Amino acid sequence: MATTKAEPKKQAPKPSAGAPSKSQQAASKAQASAREGSEQAKTKGSKTGIVDSDKRAKTRRVVVAFMSKHPKYGKYMRQRTILHVHDENNESRTGDVVEVSPCRPMSKTKSWKLVRIVERRSEAAAALASVKEIQ
Repeated sequence: MATTKAEPKKQAPKPSAGAPSKSQQAASKAQASAREGSEQAKTKGSKTGIVDSDKRAKTRRVVVAFMSKHPKYGKYMRQRTILHVHDENNESRTGDVVEVSPCRPMSKTKSWKLVRIVERRSEAAAALASVKEIQ
């Protein structure tokens, strides 16, 4: 039988007094990211989409567009999901970019709520509609 020499265990180098530990580094990174994204922090499960219809009271139809890869051919296809969103204050308009998050079902089809309006595009949408009417 062949005998093998046991290698001595290597000890991890101890951090010097000036260098922060890994837990301190992780904590500082978390604080930095919280400061940077405090206003743009997304809630869990939230999606960003464009308001398609604002004709109903306290309800908006939001279109969330995404790309998905075809399982067989590998081509990326453009797809969309239509969500019925609860807008308590009727503050969003057609064309606005909004952030929505899931909530309890409020009706048969409405189980999302408006979190915030990311960008107001309703003025641009209104201008385009008026130009189309003139032509």
